Amino acid sequence: MFDDKKLGELKESFNTWEKNSIEKSISRFPERKDEFTTGSGAEVKRLYTPLDVADIDYGEEIGFPGQYPFTRGVQPTMYRGRLWTMRQYAGFGNAEESNERYKYLLEQGQTGLSIAFDLPTQIGYDSDHPLSEGEVGKVGVAIDSLKDMETLFDGIPLDKVSTSMTINAPASILLAMYIAVAEKQGISPDKLNGTIQNDILKEYIARGTYIFPPEPSMRLITNIFEYCSKEVPKWNTISISGYHIREAGSTAVQEVAFTLADGIAYVEAAIKAGLDVDSFAPRLSFFFNAHNDLLEEVAKFRAARRLWAKIMKERFKAKNPKSMALKFHTQTAGSTLTAQQPDNNIVRVAIQTLAAVLGGTQSLHTNSRDEALALPTEDSVTIALRTQQIVAYESGVADTIDPLAGSYYIESQTRRIEEEATKYIETIDALGGAPKAIANGYVQKEIQNAAYQHQMLVEEGKRIVVGVNKFVVEEEPHRDILKVDPAVEVSQKEKLAKLRSERDNEEVINTLAKLKEKAYTDENLMPYILDAVKAYATLGEICNVLREVFGEYNQSVIL
Repeated sequence: MFDDKKLGELKESFNTWEKNSIEKSISRFPERKDEFTTGSGAEVKRLYTPLDVADIDYGEEIGFPGQYPFTRGVQPTMYRGRLWTMRQYAGFGNAEESNERYKYLLEQGQTGLSIAFDLPTQIGYDSDHPLSEGEVGKVGVAIDSLKDMETLFDGIPLDKVSTSMTINAPASILLAMYIAVAEKQGISPDKLNGTIQNDILKEYIARGTYIFPPEPSMRLITNIFEYCSKEVPKWNTISISGYHIREAGSTAVQEVAFTLADGIAYVEAAIKAGLDVDSFAPRLSFFFNAHNDLLEEVAKFRAARRLWAKIMKERFKAKNPKSMALKFHTQTAGSTLTAQQPDNNIVRVAIQTLAAVLGGTQSLHTNSRDEALALPTEDSVTIALRTQQIVAYESGVADTIDPLAGSYYIESQTRRIEEEATKYIETIDALGGAPKAIANGYVQKEIQNAAYQHQMLVEEGKRIVVGVNKFVVEEEPHRDILKVDPAVEVSQKEKLAKLRSERDNEEVINTLAKLKEKAYTDENLMPYILDAVKAYATLGEICNVLREVFGEYNQSVIL
């Protein structure tokens, strides 16, 4: 993009500036520290110029929004046409309480729902299972059966909202419940719009809410791809998640690399199952973290879009441009929130919100100031939502597309992240793909090393965390925090007992037996899971049938 002669003159001018201006300035006013790095530890030079991006080909590497390689965004007009979906992640206690919170958020201007499920639901246990004791409703809403799902969405028309569900191992069951609730509302599946996380590989890597071994887990995922491509065409059938990889301590590069490597594995599994890439790839979505280093994060999102577009076009020979467009949801970084001086978290979240928006996210959840202490209060959730709204309507950053494009620093960092992520993916390919790289501990070890290095920098005071290792003050214990009433667990157990006494248990037995029979075959299991859900078989009962056939995954400790 630059004239060679002009670049030569610029190089001479740059050298003169460094010799005459910088050396003189540093002799009088030394720089703040010996080394400047991004939040992920990459070196940051003092100044970026056209010399750092001299060989960039605008058409091949940057391009235009809505066109390959999608560096500048997946829609031609981006936020000038429609703002990102403001989708606050919420759910706690029982279905009644969560339903009230969802209605409150919608009244406050939220434009999409994002459902948090409690741990028993996430790992396929009913609320009355011994392993559920003490965990019911604590980190999300307890959902045991279609009856709970009906309550959760009572008064919320499912053809008018987009719903994201953070559920993985039992994703097929929760999706079946959602479809069944919609049918009870008189809404056909082809009208439903939303996403299930459904990303089991990152559970093995970083999060731990898995049930089944990898092979049957991948089968359930591809069953959903196939079923939804025909029956629920507007549904995003997986949200391939880098968020939890970053929360576990990865760098920005590792977040991109390991997330896209997982995405490659899902595409390969679907093709192996007989699906045409362009039949399911347009409904793939991704989920990324927005961290504190604003500029590195913007570059990260742009690099991820460009790299995925190349992967889909060159590796998988996708023909449909929508198959190449990386659409993603973003959540601000929970791991950056501090229990100390929690009001500081409002500022952190505002910076992270800007990073997500400047990076071109399709939907966004902003964390609340008190989430390092407990589930957020209603006031805290409102401030978090207002942060998005202020950025959207008052900051001006949504008025032009990809406003930081062309910055020497941003373009240089975008290329660096893409190149380094590509090297990681090549290493994972050489190991046999993401599932094998996870099984032998490669991915986990890389994340552990990055997390350790970051923590050492914090403990040595080389990386400042305000209120934690600098600018510390004495604080009173925090009292205004949300606590889930233990009565929720008692209530859920009572509701389960009532359900089992009133439903048609013969129909439940028959649908579960049919599901078990089909689980031993290669048939798509979604229709049989849907039948069991409609008969009011519980989440735990359905998962137990699949446990009998598939077994359970036991992770080896990787150190």
